[in-house]
Amino acid sequence: MIFICPAEPQPVNDDAPPADGDSDADGDESGNTSLSGLFVEKPPEAIVGVAGTDLTIIAKVDSTTLTRKPTMKWLKGKWMDLGSKAGKHMQFKETYDRNTKIYTYEMKIIKLVAGDSGGFRCEVTAKDKCDSSTFQISVEAAQQDTQQADILSAFKRADGGEDDGNLDFSALLKATKKKKIVEIPEIDVWELLKNAHPSEYEKIAFEYGITDLRGMLKRLKKMKVVAPKNSEAFLKRLDSCYSVEKGKKIVLRCEVVDPDVQVKWLKNGQEIKPSAKYIMECLGNVRTLAINRASLADDAAYECVVGEDKCFTEVFVKEPPVTITKLMDDYHVVVGERVEFEIEVSEEGAHVMWFFEDIELATLNDIGMYHAWTNGGHTKGELEVEEKQLEVLQDIADLTVRATDQALFKCEVSDEKVTGKWFKDGVEVVESDRIKMTHIGRFHRLLIDNVKPEDAGDYTFIPDGYALSISAKLNFLEIKVDYVPRQDPPKIHLDTTGNMVSQNTIIVVAGNKLRLDVEITGEPAPTCVWTKGDKQITESEGRIRVEARKT
Repeated sequence: MIFICPAEPQPVNDDAPPADGDSDADGDESGNTSLSGLFVEKPPEAIVGVAGTDLTIIAKVDSTTLTRKPTMKWLKGKWMDLGSKAGKHMQFKETYDRNTKIYTYEMKIIKLVAGDSGGFRCEVTAKDKCDSSTFQISVEAAQQDTQQADILSAFKRADGGEDDGNLDFSALLKATKKKKIVEIPEIDVWELLKNAHPSEYEKIAFEYGITDLRGMLKRLKKMKVVAPKNSEAFLKRLDSCYSVEKGKKIVLRCEVVDPDVQVKWLKNGQEIKPSAKYIMECLGNVRTLAINRASLADDAAYECVVGEDKCFTEVFVKEPPVTITKLMDDYHVVVGERVEFEIEVSEEGAHVMWFFEDIELATLNDIGMYHAWTNGGHTKGELEVEEKQLEVLQDIADLTVRATDQALFKCEVSDEKVTGKWFKDGVEVVESDRIKMTHIGRFHRLLIDNVKPEDAGDYTFIPDGYALSISAKLNFLEIKVDYVPRQDPPKIHLDTTGNMVSQNTIIVVAGNKLRLDVEITGEPAPTCVWTKGDKQITESEGRIRVEARKT
């Protein structure tokens, strides 16, 4: 089923508000850029579909005045960005006519169900221009096929046994029951998360298409229940929360009683100063804070303060959703054949959940025996589901180090989320100024600075939750220095200047004193022996004596 309805040109700032009276909870896009009539064709305001049939909604955008390609977003209710729901049930298509410069956007819902009812919004942005259109989808139950009776039978008299040829039109006057269209209320995901168990956060976010779950959960613990009170300073407070895509602009807006009063804007309790990033404006009673090019650092709590009164809000910065670029195919196979489903997503390593009907696949609860019965036989099969095995990609190597050196043990495991502990000789290692432990991705490191003899031993890394250990040995290398004394052969230095006649002859006048000073060197210290002829001179006193002194 395809709905195509040309829309009349809309005046500036004359777009209908989002569904359910919400003032654009998707980041206040109306304040991001100036509103302009970009749509040349909008979806009808009210669309009725039949359950089980396909429904196609079309919108067209004129790009003759645009400098950039427009971006289209399809939203449901307050939060749900339908771009993240693309798949077998919802499909999105974009075409461009070069002659007319018109972009055509289609949203196709395959086999409508009651849950598809509700308020929808399509938004188109192009640099400094934007436009939006809201519409309501109602899903009616399919009519049961009944055999069409002869139209004349409705006019026959019910009290006559035979057809007398007269027609009874009173049958047409019977009251008919009108089927009531049941509208499914929009779900406030923010309230749903606040009241849910932490184990349900990821499931809720995945189910309702929330891509900014990180920002929501970061401050759930900080939320305080504040009883509503009458404000003397504010006519209209800030919305409870805003959501904006990374890199886009968002405007926080409130209204004050006194048009001349000055306000302060706070971010996480710190006052914000005007800059190119943060632009503050006062327009009568309206006070706005514009945040340009929102980044993850802008994901915070904001306050507008007037004297002693203040109002609060939360800003969540969404990263672009992971979209499905290749849809899943349908298969018709013979019993017993193997079937493999394949999709492609826009981001490498994106988190994808697989389901069979409404049941997520392959958990430990699926272990058991499965049976198939016919009226003439029976077969069974057992399903075994194993827990994910942890693989050691890089083992720890033994180390031999010297005193004051650095020792580094490093290992790599297959799961980067796995934590663990280090042990030395069976005792857990405790960090200190000298011993550091780090976990970066799949790598676990133990660093020991200024190695000492007591650091030697067996070191083991044990991953938490796994019956696995990785061990290595640290050997301490002690350097021994043996002292070898200096050796210098003995040497005699004889100076006989003036008395020496020949090399081995000294002449002295009788009666004079003869003193021979002989310098002897060597290492270790040599032993000196004086002889006269064959007789050794050892006297230290008398006419002939020997003296020894160190210099």
